[in-house]
Amino acid sequence: MAVIGDGDPHGPEAGRLLEWAEEVGHLLGRAGATVITGGLAGVMEAASRGAANAGGLTVGILPGSDPAEANPYVRVPIATGLGVARNLVVVTAADAVLAVGGRYGTLSEIGLALRMGRHVVALSSWRLESSERLNGPQVHRARTPREAGEMVLQLARRGAALPA
Repeated sequence: MAVIGDGDPHGPEAGRLLEWAEEVGHLLGRAGATVITGGLAGVMEAASRGAANAGGLTVGILPGSDPAEANPYVRVPIATGLGVARNLVVVTAADAVLAVGGRYGTLSEIGLALRMGRHVVALSSWRLESSERLNGPQVHRARTPREAGEMVLQLARRGAALPA
């Protein structure tokens, strides 16, 4: 499962987003899912921390070429040297994607995930609708970290990766 979101959340809901990302990571780690993130700070670090503390495997797909850039909770750092193009690797490596908050980088990952046939669960994240893709991958809205975690696990179990 990929967990995506802001590397530097700020504003009034920043603390809540980090708490939610950690809770989601913990739920996924406890369920035995591999948690894939962009490997850096913010939502990525919080999700990795939650998964690692639950005994889950964490993978960080890093934008730079130095594996030491990974946050301390990433067990498997993958240094790509791709910059923001690594967003495609993050979402393609996952069966389903969970977005927690986020700005334009998260929006790009959501678009790439949908294009690559991955469903996206949005927790306090972008609202996207498309009447053209009713039978394809969708952005599913969740209200709580528990609901988001359960939803993304269910989508992955059903074989949520659809043809692009």
